[in-house]
Amino acid sequence: MNLLVFFAHPDDETMLAGGTLALLRTQGVNIHYLCATRGEGGETGTPPLCSRTELGKVRSQELACAVVALGGGRLDFLPYTDPLVGEGDTLYAFTDKVDELVNKLAEWIAADKPDAILTHGSSGEYGHPAHVLCHTAMLAAFEKLPGDKPLLYTFQAAFEGHPKPRSMNKSDKAHLVLDISRVMDKKLAATLCHRTQHALFVRRPSLAAGRLVTLEETIIKVESLHRVYPPVESILTDQFADLLRSSGAVL
Repeated sequence: MNLLVFFAHPDDETMLAGGTLALLRTQGVNIHYLCATRGEGGETGTPPLCSRTELGKVRSQELACAVVALGGGRLDFLPYTDPLVGEGDTLYAFTDKVDELVNKLAEWIAADKPDAILTHGSSGEYGHPAHVLCHTAMLAAFEKLPGDKPLLYTFQAAFEGHPKPRSMNKSDKAHLVLDISRVMDKKLAATLCHRTQHALFVRRPSLAAGRLVTLEETIIKVESLHRVYPPVESILTDQFADLLRSSGAVL
């Protein structure tokens, strides 16, 4: 089975779906990682690990490291630049040329011919405009595909007891909830690859806990997926879901 996973920034693949991707690799799934930007607008680390001008290159290397840690796969980038975070921690999408992005995605899918696609949820997890853009553009690209379409899933779906409600896509009902504990070592290794973002990963959890939490403590051990296409009418059954069930991770 061939999976295309499309996301906005380096580290999204790991923090939002790393366990799922590692589980799929153990089941022999070929994964193509397609990242919209190189994360140029993110943090450089505390203390800084590189200059602002070097950050895109460094984060690209961090993502390549994470892909290997999660079990390997093909990695490509779209030619977009991640904008800087604005005043008051305002976040931005990486382009306002939505039709152009939609056409690029449709071309990638037509050339790649994946059996399934995995991308951001409808509310961009915690509302990040770049994540929302990835979701809406992928849905629009999906509609342009002729003939038989691949399966389409999104990550961080909603379920009762979600370990990080702030990152949950509240309108996307979870059709699969996964215990990723058997691949936690892979997800942790991938998280360690994203060195420039470590201070960012622990900042909010540390404020909430009233103490400095470890990087490992920030990693969620349960992940969830929502199937967009075809719509789930009753029982979820398809090749993608069956592979995850056979991994023994579905709760």
